Amino acid sequence: MTTHGDPAARIAELSALIRHHDERYYGQDAPEVSDAEYDELVRELRALEAANPDLASPDSPTQRVGAATFGATFAPVTHRVPMTSLDNAMDTAELTAWGERVAKGLGAAAAAPAVASVAALQLDLLGEAPSPDSPSDPAAPAATPAVPTARYVCELKIDGLAMSLRYEQGRFVQAATRGDGRVGEDVTANVATIAGLPHRLPPGAPDVVEVRGEVYMSLASFEALNERAAQAGQPRFANPRNAAAGSLRQKDPSVTASRELSFWCYQLGEVVGGPAFETHHETLEFLATLGFPVNPESRVVDDLDGVYAFCRHWQEHRHDLAYEIDGAVAKVDDLAQRERLGFTSRAPRWAIAYKFPPEERTTLLRDIQVSVGRTGRATPFAVLEPVFVGGSTVGMATLHNQDQVRAKDVRPGDTVVVRKAGDVIPEVVGPVLGLRPEGLPAWEFPVQCPCAIKSVLVRAEGEADTRCVEPGCPFQRDQRIIYFASRGAMDIEGLGERTVFQLSDAGLVADPADIYFLTVDQLLQLDGFARMSAEKLVASIAASRSRPLPRLLTALGAKGLGPSASESISAAFGTLDAVMAASEADLATTDGVGPTIAASIVRWFAQPANREMIEKLRAAGVEFGNVVVSRLPQVLAGKAVVVTGSLDGFSRDEAEAAIKGRGGKSPGSVSAKTYAVVIGADPGASKVTKAADLGIPVLDEAGFVALLETGELPPTTETIETP
Repeated sequence: MTTHGDPAARIAELSALIRHHDERYYGQDAPEVSDAEYDELVRELRALEAANPDLASPDSPTQRVGAATFGATFAPVTHRVPMTSLDNAMDTAELTAWGERVAKGLGAAAAAPAVASVAALQLDLLGEAPSPDSPSDPAAPAATPAVPTARYVCELKIDGLAMSLRYEQGRFVQAATRGDGRVGEDVTANVATIAGLPHRLPPGAPDVVEVRGEVYMSLASFEALNERAAQAGQPRFANPRNAAAGSLRQKDPSVTASRELSFWCYQLGEVVGGPAFETHHETLEFLATLGFPVNPESRVVDDLDGVYAFCRHWQEHRHDLAYEIDGAVAKVDDLAQRERLGFTSRAPRWAIAYKFPPEERTTLLRDIQVSVGRTGRATPFAVLEPVFVGGSTVGMATLHNQDQVRAKDVRPGDTVVVRKAGDVIPEVVGPVLGLRPEGLPAWEFPVQCPCAIKSVLVRAEGEADTRCVEPGCPFQRDQRIIYFASRGAMDIEGLGERTVFQLSDAGLVADPADIYFLTVDQLLQLDGFARMSAEKLVASIAASRSRPLPRLLTALGAKGLGPSASESISAAFGTLDAVMAASEADLATTDGVGPTIAASIVRWFAQPANREMIEKLRAAGVEFGNVVVSRLPQVLAGKAVVVTGSLDGFSRDEAEAAIKGRGGKSPGSVSAKTYAVVIGADPGASKVTKAADLGIPVLDEAGFVALLETGELPPTTETIETP
């Protein structure tokens, strides 16, 4: 952690910087840094103040909740019960330390969780699986006998805006932002437009009840909002949180209503004339009876191990939800214990927010370049100042196409927001306009391919993609070979991108068929190849000659011809020669193909260069008629079965093969045509929710086995009801 030599000067610098970002975030809804970068500034300031207590000031940003309100658009509201913030835990060690403080505050021995639980969570969050003989994490606390000091309620940390709703005599009378925790802004008219919030409470409601919660924008509403903005030629919103904040600060409530905001409640504020409660989860149940939306993913757990498991699950499944979360929240459930624990100057001691690794960062956009794929598609991509985001260091990110660059208006020299969500390819979300250098020119899409041929790039009318139409383009050639050898196609182990580039540069391959004529001696001429690795690659190439016809069809790379259509065509025609001889009409009648893909296939086989490559593959001994015919009873013919979560008796590939081997389909998503959904451990929440919404039967693993045997739903099949 940098102290910049002079702690006093650095504290003053950080305080000013944090206040500036507070104004940009809370007052103008136009942040210049990501949440993670802001958190780092606050944590550095807090650490400096702890190390130099004589330099800490009562008006330091670390002593405040949120930020003071800015502007005069909305009237101030004084909270009768302060709206505090939450302290953050950035890793398992900080979460464990909080649990120990809770135990100590309740007068019990600080009971650390089992070392294995801490180590396992740390490894899980790094994307690694712990080995049975892995040594214990030396940084983890020493194991002690578990002492049940407290139960916890675990909730999702919604990425939105904190809000307080006030009801008097059953009527909705006021909505206020958190502000600085003591004074917020009156946004009653705008919040009143949020669907799902009751305007009147049922008979028997308390005389006064304040409900605390989070206003957010769903991902579907966010995409629709940005689509409307693009059509109107307006700037896109960077993320749902900023979009929700901007929507709440509209002078015209009808604009807010059009933004389709939502609300989850998570806490009671002031209550007059209400029932007595002993636990937090009872208050959530009470709020649900009054008609407030309570998040269905909240859980009561017995100890910190349960908190760890909740955090681990939702870090892995955060993108299964229809809205964004940036962490999980753990709260002591017992309200009397909360009273004993009390508050610090800004946060309750009985709650903690576990922050997931950041998925958005800001960095410098150095340049915008264009890559050309196997079909000639020219894709712009960003060359970035490397930044650590989403668990890895990112130096490049996609910009999708020409229209996206124009809509986002990102320019080389901009500070941009970069997002990497899970395994998704990193993308540039948009520029930070407040940091754009004056006079920065807009980027123009090139008119020539960046390859040595320098052919003209063409964008056909009505298409979003720009393409290089020169068949001899070396970029297209290399990408076709890489795709041919990829796992979903001919699956040639060891023939990756780097090796293909070497082979191409050496003049050893000009199309995918050439790889079958490579020799060990030729490979030994390339950097990085010893005799053993060269022999291994030649053996892997030889083994691929007998791949099934669906894989070969996929590997050829005709536009639109993916694995599913290749399987249908292989089953219908039996050999590659029969497919080449088929008419558009014959191909179009094949299940999952249709006229567009059929026309693309016929065009592909009509090109002389492609016909020449096919004959080279034939000469190399590649099998053209290897169609695996299932001998299993076709009990699932015409039925689509979706599998989500992990099963004990089947890997994901084995479950898919079992369904397809019986004539069924195994799509990756749930739709109205889905016959059944098989749910294993840690299923995708979005698929479970979709099944519930559509009333689709769900099966456990035993039910799945029965379905494979008979093709019929077992009598114990259930449907899930949405909360």
